[in-house]
Amino acid sequence: MRRMFKFTVVLLALVGSVSMAWAEDGAATTQVAGDTAWVLICAALVLFMTIPALALFYGGLVRRKNILSVLMHCFMITCLITVQWVLFGYSLSFGPDVKHFIGNLAWWGLNGVGLDAYADYAATIPHQAFMVFQCMFAIITPALIIGAFAERMRFLPFCVFIVLWSTLVYDPVCHWVWSAYTPAGATTPVFGFLRAMGALDFAGGTVVHVNAGVAALAAALVLGKRRGYPHAISPPHNLPFAVMGAGMLWVGWFGFNAGSALAANRLAVGAFVTTHVAAAAAGLLWALMDLIFNKRPTVLGIISGAVAGLVAITPAAGFVDLTGALLIGAGSGVICYFSVAFVKAKLGYDDALDAFGIHGVGGAWGAIATGLFATTAVNPAGANGLFHGNPKQFGIQILATLITLVYSFVVSYVLLKVIDRVMGLRVTEQAERIGLDLTEHREAAYTVID
Repeated sequence: MRRMFKFTVVLLALVGSVSMAWAEDGAATTQVAGDTAWVLICAALVLFMTIPALALFYGGLVRRKNILSVLMHCFMITCLITVQWVLFGYSLSFGPDVKHFIGNLAWWGLNGVGLDAYADYAATIPHQAFMVFQCMFAIITPALIIGAFAERMRFLPFCVFIVLWSTLVYDPVCHWVWSAYTPAGATTPVFGFLRAMGALDFAGGTVVHVNAGVAALAAALVLGKRRGYPHAISPPHNLPFAVMGAGMLWVGWFGFNAGSALAANRLAVGAFVTTHVAAAAAGLLWALMDLIFNKRPTVLGIISGAVAGLVAITPAAGFVDLTGALLIGAGSGVICYFSVAFVKAKLGYDDALDAFGIHGVGGAWGAIATGLFATTAVNPAGANGLFHGNPKQFGIQILATLITLVYSFVVSYVLLKVIDRVMGLRVTEQAERIGLDLTEHREAAYTVID
C-alpha cells in the first residue's frame, strides 16, 4: 500500500512538472495540448456512437432472428468507411475545392494530411486529429440508414451501396457545408457552396441527419415493406438493449456536438449543455405525447424522443442559447412523434426503425430551427436567426435543407435502383422468414437450451 502511495505521488509530480513545462513554453502550447486531447476523446465518443451504441439501439429494436445482421452492418460500415475515408473520402470531403461542389484527390491516401495544424479547419490541433474526428462522422451517417432497411437487405449489395452512397452523397454534401480551402497566394478561403451561401450547421443537421434520413426513406421505398408488415411484425425483441444503446448515444453525442467546437473552450461547453437540455426536453415531450394519445408513456417512446432531441439540436448546438435548445428539443419531441405515429401509418411506407421519422424529420426541424434561434451572442462566428432580427438566415436554412433533401433522395434512390437491377437488394421470402442472422451469416445470437 505504501509503495502504491509513493508511486502515485511520483506520478503526480511528473505530471505536474510536465504541465509546468508546457505553461512555461507559452499559453498557445498548452492550448494545443488541451484541444488535441479533447478532440481525440470526442472522436472516440463518436465512434462509440456507432459501435456499440447504435448497434445495440437498432439491434434491440429488431426481431431476435435479425440482431446479428444489424451488429454486422454497424461493424462493416466502420471498417469500410474508415478505409474509404483514408483512401479518398477525406480528400473529396475536405480537400482543395472543385467548383464549390467537391474536393479533388490532392489528399488521396492522406497525402499532405500530417501532424501539423491546418488552419483552415482547426489551428490548434494536428490535421490528422481533425481528419479522424470527421472520419467518425462519415462512419455513423450511413449507419443511420440501416434503420430503414433492417431485416430485409442482402449483405453484399448492402456493402456496395454503403461505399457508393458515402462517395456520391455524403462526401459532396459534407464539402458543401463544411469545407474551406485557401489557395496558394490567396488570403481568404474558398468554401463549399452552402457554406458560402451562409448556411449554419454546427455538427451535422444537414450533413448527417437530413442526408441519412432522406436516404433511409429512399431505401424503404425501393425495398418495399417487410413480409407481414404492419400486422404480423413482432415488437422489439430486447428493449433493454435499445435503452442501453440510447443511453450510450446520449453520452456519445457530447463528443459529436461539443467536439465540433474543435477546442476545449467556452463554445464546447455551450454545445455540451444545449445538447443535454434539448435531449431531455424531447424525451419529456414524447412521453407526454404517448400519455395523451396512448394513455400511458412507454420506454420505447421516451428513448425515441431523447434521440430525436439529440438529432434536432445537432446543427444548432453551437449557435443557440438554452432557451433555443429547450424549444428545439421540445419541438422535435412533438414533430417526430407525429411523423412516426401518424404520418408513417398514413402513407404506408415501412421505415423499420424510424430512421426517416427521427433523423430525417428531426434533422430538418433542427436545421430550419437554427435559422430561428441562432444568435451571435453565443457564437460570433455564426449569425443571428429570425428571432434575433435576421429573417434572411431563416430562408437560408430552409433552402440549404431543401437542397440537401432533394440531392440525397434522388441520388440514393437511383443508386438503390441500379444496385437492385444489377445484384438484387432484397433477400428471398424464405430467407426473410428464417432471419438474416442464419441466412446471411450462418450464426445465431441466442442459444436455446431445452
